[in-house]
Amino acid sequence: MEIQTSADPIVKVVVLNAPVDQVWKAITDKNEMKNWYFDLPEFEPKVGAKFQFYGENEGRRFLHLCEVKEVVEYEKISYTWMYEGQNIETLVSFELFPEGAQTRVKLTHTGLEKLPQDRDFAKSNFDKGWTEIIQKSLKEYAEK
Repeated sequence: MEIQTSADPIVKVVVLNAPVDQVWKAITDKNEMKNWYFDLPEFEPKVGAKFQFYGENEGRRFLHLCEVKEVVEYEKISYTWMYEGQNIETLVSFELFPEGAQTRVKLTHTGLEKLPQDRDFAKSNFDKGWTEIIQKSLKEYAEK
């Protein structure tokens, strides 16, 4: 059994019963994203686009500050993920792999070891959150 450390990225993989173009739209169209992810009114899937949103943990709200870093249409989108008041950048990437009528989605969140290792930024919170977002919310939305 592998031992996970705080420096290891979070990686979540799910196979969706949906074609790659439909999944790409779900992860890059702000009108689709608000149905399963977060409401991101400023989001644009283009390099350099900046957006922000609030997320919650245990009733506390955190402003997320993000900037799109890479876009490969129907394959990959990556963006920075920072918190207001901290100058610590992490990176979130969604990668898509077509498998016939299905799509394998790989979410990777790197750089978490740079965040304060306290209850608000514990790796276990990110792991739990991404599991819920990728393996439940996205799956249910994309397959409806």
